[in-house]
Amino acid sequence: MKMRIGVDDAFGVIHCMATTPANVHEMNFGRQLLHGNENRMWGDAGYLGIEKRDEAQDLDIDWFVGCRPGKRKTLSGAAAQLKKIKASVRAKVEHPFRIIKQQFGYSKTRYRGLVKNTERLYLLAGFANLVMCKRYLLP
Repeated sequence: MKMRIGVDDAFGVIHCMATTPANVHEMNFGRQLLHGNENRMWGDAGYLGIEKRDEAQDLDIDWFVGCRPGKRKTLSGAAAQLKKIKASVRAKVEHPFRIIKQQFGYSKTRYRGLVKNTERLYLLAGFANLVMCKRYLLP
């Protein structure tokens, strides 16, 4: 099973989540991970070509998608620096995963069914949001 999340780029909190079996490609859930008020979407190389898909044609979003690792190695100068900046923004998505996996100990899951595992991940995502927002909530 895989967990796909949409994260706010300012605060790093999870605003939407989808769980799927591991054999489903992540680009199929690109539209579902948007809350509707975005101006920009940052994604890894798995989202290459999402702006050409039918469900993304009507969106007024700037797409910043990373390139494949083989192409990234050949870049130099300003293009390489731009890719590094994109990667630093996309890295905010990894912070909630670190909290869920390391702080809450959910690095391996036992398959109890997609519905039960999804319910548990919604709870853990809420707790991860509380941990991420702790510095904003407490004086």
